[in-house]
Amino acid sequence: MILLDGKIVASNRREALKPRIENFKKTFGRVPHLAVILVGEDPASQVYVRNKHRACQKTGMESSIHNLPATATQDQLHQWIERLNLDPRVDGILVQLPLPKHLSVEPVLKNIMMEKDADGLTYASAGYLMAGKPFVKPCTPAGIMSILDYYKINPAGMDAVVIGRSQIVGKPMALLLNEANATVTLCHSKTRNLREHTLRADLVVVAAGQKRFLGKEDFRPGSVVIDVGMHGTGNGELCGDVRFEELTDVVSAITPVPGGVGPMTITSLLENTVLLAELRAGLAR
Repeated sequence: MILLDGKIVASNRREALKPRIENFKKTFGRVPHLAVILVGEDPASQVYVRNKHRACQKTGMESSIHNLPATATQDQLHQWIERLNLDPRVDGILVQLPLPKHLSVEPVLKNIMMEKDADGLTYASAGYLMAGKPFVKPCTPAGIMSILDYYKINPAGMDAVVIGRSQIVGKPMALLLNEANATVTLCHSKTRNLREHTLRADLVVVAAGQKRFLGKEDFRPGSVVIDVGMHGTGNGELCGDVRFEELTDVVSAITPVPGGVGPMTITSLLENTVLLAELRAGLAR
């Protein structure tokens, strides 16, 4: 069995970014800049934002965090997005999700300029992805494709199943696998006989959002399993959507939790920001 170690892939790809960042700095006198808006004080979101900030710093990029109170209005959030849209020093914008319940995500996805959409989630970016001509790709699905590429797992011709249909993971993941010439089935909470789909799949991406949801009986021997889940176990440890310990003697390759998809999600965010900076500056097409 191959352990699909996202930390190794992330380290390699971040090193590959450094010459591009240095070239950008020499040419324009500054480094690519990611601006993050954090609304409220959700502990998990604060950790995620700190991790993104540190990753930018370690890679040689600039990162700024803009904190809004949990009581911020939709209009106040929109004003901050517009401020960053117009700031020529900002190359990528990310609004940390989830937002407080009184705020809607839809205006965020409409208001961030596609040219600064570091998360690849705006409606404009989604339209390009649907057309098979992605401007930037959503970070988690892009990170998964990078893991598959690093370990030379070619989805072409594979029977792939994606569990979960969110805009952040499931839907764009299905599109990217389809672009890579896999035959894709998108499953979700209303899917009947889910096990029938997973048992025939060569590749399963599990983004169900349910702790330890699937186990040994759900996968075909020799299949590849990508676990997107991240949950606390209650004893200070983390687990995913699959029961990892049951699968090590069954599947041919699997991502661990933690250390699998997570590091590559952040790395894809850095890659997107550098690409957006290069595109705006005319260094990339």
